Amino acid sequence: MPFNQKPQKFNAKINAVTVGTGDKAVVIGGNSTFPFYTFDNPTENAPKIGVEITDMGLDDFAPGIRAYYEGCTTMAEIAKKAAAMEGGDFVVLNLDGGDPNGANKSTEELIAVVKEVAEAIDCPLVVEGCKNVEKDAELLPKVAEALQGRNIIVLSEKEENYKAIGAAAGLAYGQIVGAESADDINLAKQLNVVTTQLGVDAKKIVMNVGTATVGYGYEYVVSTMDRIKGAALSQNDNMLQMPIITPVASETWGVKESVASEADMPEWGSEDERGIDMEVMTAAADLAAGSDAVILRHPQSVATIAKMIKALV
Repeated sequence: MPFNQKPQKFNAKINAVTVGTGDKAVVIGGNSTFPFYTFDNPTENAPKIGVEITDMGLDDFAPGIRAYYEGCTTMAEIAKKAAAMEGGDFVVLNLDGGDPNGANKSTEELIAVVKEVAEAIDCPLVVEGCKNVEKDAELLPKVAEALQGRNIIVLSEKEENYKAIGAAAGLAYGQIVGAESADDINLAKQLNVVTTQLGVDAKKIVMNVGTATVGYGYEYVVSTMDRIKGAALSQNDNMLQMPIITPVASETWGVKESVASEADMPEWGSEDERGIDMEVMTAAADLAAGSDAVILRHPQSVATIAKMIKALV
């Protein structure tokens, strides 16, 4: 008996969110099928890849990543090199140095770094906070103000600071709000609801619903993303139709498989290759599960995931 394929059609779609301005702007989301289901409907916008850098420079990056940036001494030079990475679509500046329990850089110092990076590149920019909710509530509104007109994504707004960040980024300065929750469909939806209740346009919101490195409780990630995409498309839930952006690099380059030296674990093989493997596997799984954009560090990871996306869309 011949196989008669019946395409699965939805009357809903993921919001299309434009990041950046001008010719280099990219669109995240906008599709009406599950990830890579091109047999159901053509892909309108292929998933995008961000290249992560940090205000702390290159010292904490793996040797293979540092090698790519060899000769770069300023944040502007690092940003330009990141923007030129083959397969990348946008640059992500992580403001790790703002953490009060770490370097505790001042807001003024960090804003200077943000401006330096923004002026050095013409591609879209995403700015991520320091993961301290109080400091981010102070810092990220200033970031949104400093880059008014650049149409950046401000990561990450959380339940604890959504009023400060959502009101500033999404309303006062017209940026895109990155709503961050932790592997739970209900938390993700609730944050979108309260953000829109502030007056932020639902089509100016992207979601960071969390991730984990493959092998580290990753089934929760798959379940969350799959349920979100299913509710957004099959149930036409407009509070879950925001595209998903996933910071992969910050998770995968911190696990033991990526950081254990070859001297300590000679049986594991090359340290650099292990880190790349963890980053590529996690990014590929996130994209298959429902992410519309992933954030990576290593040039080989970026090139590999870009090739995968091109082959599947």
